[in-house]
Amino acid sequence: MRLTAKKIVLAVSGSIAAYKAVSLLRSLIAEGAEVSVVMTRAAARFVSPLTFEVLSRHPVATDLFAVGQEIRHLSLPEQADVIVVAPATANHLAKYAAGLANDFLSTMLLAAKCPVVVAPSMDGGMWDHPAVQANVATLRQRGVVILDPEEGPLASGRIGRGRLPDESTIMAAIEKLLIPLRDWSGQRVLVSAGPTQEPVDPVRFLSNRSSGKMGYAVAEAARDRGAAVVLVTGPTALARPLGVDVVEVETAAAMAKAMLTRLPWSTVVIMAAAVADFRVKRPSSKKIKKDEAAWQHLELEPTDDILTLLARQRSFQRIIGFAAETEALLEQATKKLARKGIDLIVGNNVAEPGSGFGSETSAAVLIEASGGISHLPIMPKRMLADRILDAVKSLGFPGTPRPDGP
Repeated sequence: MRLTAKKIVLAVSGSIAAYKAVSLLRSLIAEGAEVSVVMTRAAARFVSPLTFEVLSRHPVATDLFAVGQEIRHLSLPEQADVIVVAPATANHLAKYAAGLANDFLSTMLLAAKCPVVVAPSMDGGMWDHPAVQANVATLRQRGVVILDPEEGPLASGRIGRGRLPDESTIMAAIEKLLIPLRDWSGQRVLVSAGPTQEPVDPVRFLSNRSSGKMGYAVAEAARDRGAAVVLVTGPTALARPLGVDVVEVETAAAMAKAMLTRLPWSTVVIMAAAVADFRVKRPSSKKIKKDEAAWQHLELEPTDDILTLLARQRSFQRIIGFAAETEALLEQATKKLARKGIDLIVGNNVAEPGSGFGSETSAAVLIEASGGISHLPIMPKRMLADRILDAVKSLGFPGTPRPDGP
């Protein structure tokens, strides 16, 4: 039993899919978990709390003001290894994102320090509404694991995206949090992330729209799976990940130096940064005024092709690159893979909704040098990072690096 002795809080909100939470509860218990159930009043109109109480062998929490010997909206999250909200309605997502606390479930979540998994369920195109997507993005930025609902027949009879994720998907998300993989233990991963900034003058620079989110997600995923990680990052607004050695750079030249210096230490290099392709040949040492003739002609020169340099200078390392395209994705990414001489390339269409720079999600195509191709649908970037690591692992890890550190 994979979840033996794990304490899980299963929270059920008021969706017609509440009946599916009964099966989820049984599966969690079958895997050895100790489960306490929390229900909203709306959920209790779909399924009786007594059903959950009999199966879990614990009293079901529904009333924030129930009299008892403990303050359960505080004690339950304190004792829990994970909280699972399944199903989660659009209303619940809005309350959670806004920090409202007007019932047992919403108050408990504000007090929670443990991981939270949310499995949405809603009808009528609600999932695609900008307000719902904004709430989802907010919660994901806070570290909440939100699964994407599935597409299919809905309670209304319509066909659309809004079905509660399959039970196996929810179980996999829970197990991933409670039984973290250590399959990258012993590997040393060098990751680049974010944009570079190439100065025009002391005030302005050339850059791109990269947020760094994909590279940071890769660094965090590798760390969580047991690898030692060095993250070379261009300027971003992201919090530096804990447990990762972070090297901050600004220009392509600085990033090239940082990456090449640490190449001999690494076993796997994942070049997720969006390096500026050009820089100003002779940046001005003072601010260029708006009416100066210098603006009429900025002489540019190519920046260092870091990915090519890494591939040429490697000894045993696996090298993975990224290709951000707006058209002919498969063709362009395949050409880049061959041109750079690397092992795997991750291509994504940044013009596709939900897959562009700065988004919380992305779709991708993974192309191996051996010819293997995998098309991945839109998913959270943290989930995509794990899929990328899975693909790299399937190629086989390289030999042992020299023992000195970065």
